[in-house]
Amino acid sequence: MKSKKLMGTLGVVFLFLIIAFFTEKREEKAEEIPVVGVLQYVSHPALDEIYNGIQKGLKESGFVDGENIKIIFQNGQADQSKLTTMSQQLIQKNSEVLIGIATPAAQALANSTSEIPIVLGAITDPVSAGLVETNEKPGGNITGVSDKSPVDSQLDLAVSLLPKAKSVGILYSSAEENSKYQAAEAKEAAQGLGLTVKEYVVPSSNEIAQTVQVMSSEIDFIYIPTDNTIANAMQTVVNEANKMNTPIIPSVDTMVSEGGLATVGINQFDLGVQTGKMAADIISGKSDPATTPIYTFNTGDIIINEVQAKKLGVTIPEAVLKEAKLVGEE
Repeated sequence: MKSKKLMGTLGVVFLFLIIAFFTEKREEKAEEIPVVGVLQYVSHPALDEIYNGIQKGLKESGFVDGENIKIIFQNGQADQSKLTTMSQQLIQKNSEVLIGIATPAAQALANSTSEIPIVLGAITDPVSAGLVETNEKPGGNITGVSDKSPVDSQLDLAVSLLPKAKSVGILYSSAEENSKYQAAEAKEAAQGLGLTVKEYVVPSSNEIAQTVQVMSSEIDFIYIPTDNTIANAMQTVVNEANKMNTPIIPSVDTMVSEGGLATVGINQFDLGVQTGKMAADIISGKSDPATTPIYTFNTGDIIINEVQAKKLGVTIPEAVLKEAKLVGEE
């Protein structure tokens, strides 16, 4: 009887050791696969699409989360202190490559490490943001994708859709360097088209509703550069602008779907795919951030919210309609 009990006990112990052995091996294997740390500035449709694209780009390059890489995702929800803490956490996870979605996230990562490769996702002007030396030769541990919008084409489209417009209000946040850069570019382009330009700068999301109320009574249409603070409050902007039938020309495609009139925009998912592929090349040893140029899209799609156009009484020229992608639902 004692022999049977002893054999039973030994069997349990042996089984436990086998399970522990294979668990340890699985953990060791999990630790061996590359870690991709992703830091996103805030949640809104454009940045969420970029993250979806990043996963697709990695997968198309042969890297699948949970199989041969491990993606650790962090979202700072527009809180700078969280971005700093999360950057340090991603570094402590031994990330082989870091991805920053939007400028504040990329800057937080850059301030935390000068050694781990960083790939930029959706950074309008990496040079003025202090992230790279030049777009052609970044020179450090950072490269990536610019989401620089075709501002001239966007304002040309605005004029073709709104031929009676005489003035434009540029709405952006004072907290974002990219927005200031693009707002200046938009101001110059708009003045070149003979438009009167007024700038409306908000320090935070709390002032957006009131600011849009004021500007809707002072200008003919609103232009929004690439700005995460405004994008995160796009529904508020649309609601207030619609009260005065004021058209909105945003710089991002997803913001047209949310109630903007039209844009010439870069597809945010495609932007993410390119970001993912650049991260994959670094993991594979195919590229070095210091010598890999910032990727910039040369073309964009004309995107028009047909429902919003009807609501505002905007007639879409036939030539524009033939080239446009229509969005919006009744």
